[in-house]
Amino acid sequence: MVLASSPAFTTSATLLKALQSSNEPITSSPSHSTFSSKPLVSSLKANVNNHLFSVENAVSLKWRTRVSFFSGFFTKASKDIESLKVELFDAIAPLDRGAEATPEDQQRVDQIALKLEAVNEIKEPLKSNLLNGKWELLYTTSQSVLKTKRPKFLRPNGKIYQAINLDTLRAQNMETWPFFNQATANLVPLNARRVAVKFDYFKVAGLIPIKSPGSGRGQLEITYLDEELRISRGDRGNLFILKMVDPSYRVPL
Repeated sequence: MVLASSPAFTTSATLLKALQSSNEPITSSPSHSTFSSKPLVSSLKANVNNHLFSVENAVSLKWRTRVSFFSGFFTKASKDIESLKVELFDAIAPLDRGAEATPEDQQRVDQIALKLEAVNEIKEPLKSNLLNGKWELLYTTSQSVLKTKRPKFLRPNGKIYQAINLDTLRAQNMETWPFFNQATANLVPLNARRVAVKFDYFKVAGLIPIKSPGSGRGQLEITYLDEELRISRGDRGNLFILKMVDPSYRVPL
């Protein structure tokens, strides 16, 4: 398509066609001697063919260069994402899910998260199956989750999980040692990235169900998502960083 529309191709093709259809002898000047046109036609044909070959090579090289550029671009973007994820995991590893984070630590983690959010490839996470399953909380700034105002032995010291199922629009928060508290919620999509969260039941010690009084509400926006990492932000400005642990997990209805 690019070759056929180029001026060089059109001019060369027209000249070649005219030469092929000409049977008239070509007369030289000023001696008026005549000679056969065949050698000249052959020479011109060769020149035209060489010109066409050069044009084809130029177009082919230009196309290969474009393909190489875009291939290199996506490879570099993928490497940048992986290096940012490594940087993020290293930054949050010593912070006890955020409970030991200083303001400087929080700022550093937030800056890395912003860089990942800027290169997020899943633009509509609420339509992606990558969101389904059980996620382990690695870091948050939410004091209602960390409970840093309590003595350490009264905080959740075991792993904390959050599970989401898009087909049922259900979510579940799960603490482990020492309290094993749970909460389940219905999700109401507000757009392709944000949901309203409406808690319906709480379980104390994982055994005693308590119906939510209706005040347990909030919003959650998924700002980065891939097969192993999720970054979310709450309506109160809190940051949540989670890793996938069980994509087959089902939230109770």
